[in-house]
Amino acid sequence: MKFVPSHAEPDIWMRDMGDHYEYIATYVDDLTIASRNPQAIIDVLEGEPNNFKLKGTGEIDVLLGCNYFRDDNGRLCYSPKNYLKKMGNQYKLLFGVKPKHYASPLEENDHPELDESDFLDEDETRIYQSLIGCTQWVIQLGRFDMSVHVMTLSSFRAKPRRGHLDRIKRVIGYLSKMDRGAVCIRTDMPDISDAEINRYDWSKTVYAGSEEEIPHDIPTPKGKSVKLVTHADSNLMHNILDGKAVTGILHFVNQTPFDWYSKKQATAETATYGAEELAARTAIEQSRANRLTFMYLGVPIDGPSILLGDNESVVRGATVPHRKLNKRHLILSWHYVRQAIATGTYDYVTFLARSILPTSLASIGVIVMYGAC
Repeated sequence: MKFVPSHAEPDIWMRDMGDHYEYIATYVDDLTIASRNPQAIIDVLEGEPNNFKLKGTGEIDVLLGCNYFRDDNGRLCYSPKNYLKKMGNQYKLLFGVKPKHYASPLEENDHPELDESDFLDEDETRIYQSLIGCTQWVIQLGRFDMSVHVMTLSSFRAKPRRGHLDRIKRVIGYLSKMDRGAVCIRTDMPDISDAEINRYDWSKTVYAGSEEEIPHDIPTPKGKSVKLVTHADSNLMHNILDGKAVTGILHFVNQTPFDWYSKKQATAETATYGAEELAARTAIEQSRANRLTFMYLGVPIDGPSILLGDNESVVRGATVPHRKLNKRHLILSWHYVRQAIATGTYDYVTFLARSILPTSLASIGVIVMYGAC
């Protein structure tokens, strides 16, 4: 059928249709078809000489525990509602009661690392580990609103305490209450007209001549272009015991979140500047990988990717050529971000009170936290 595996992901097969590409994503024996005429592909698979017996064909409904549906405006949305229902039933089998509802994943200013309650026995530890695994999968299915909480609790999987078990039960209670949370796919370009983007001349710096490395074997870009936007932030001294911060990153394609990241940083930083600098470096690394993925899928990228940060000192330090760094231990992260900016492939913008993506970022809070679509 002239489909070829993408270099970005071998389980995604693509076919050149002249002015666009068709895609088939495979998972074991499941096929997800992205096409203007998916029925034509189904007819070939079911007809001679293939004679595949397909079931459940039609507009995407459920895949890997995730529900897909359209809202009142016709936008495609996805939510792990069926998976959450199964998780609630499993919770009742384990503990004999339904999950108690909570309005937040954890209590305000809670620090699980300070818990001194009794350690769990082996059976309870296995239950804790199973619940952590379930909640991690829910995050993969779009519920990134609890990424930091589950990431924090997952660090106690080897030797959890009773207080940690109570906390993961609270997380499940939060999911049970907020089970209508979903992500809507918004394909419109983000409005960045209010963004104050400053571009400088890097020709007289050590980064002169920096260019984005574009592979020689990427397919010809076809179809509508997309804008890639990333929001990166950090939480200084998230862990009271070791003083380490947490990096949080949210990636958008147009106005839709498509990837998210939350992880404790490897070093303890003494000021917000250091934690934000490390978060910016991680965000650029991931943005580079995302650009490469879209290139290999044949998707045109509209201009530079945008990185949003809420620390003006870090943003100016990365974007203004004559700025200097006074913290030597951050120098490699600092150079990495500045070199990426010098290629012209990335714009680093201060994200303060007013978002340059008002309809997207604001609506995500409504969608995820209150279950409205």
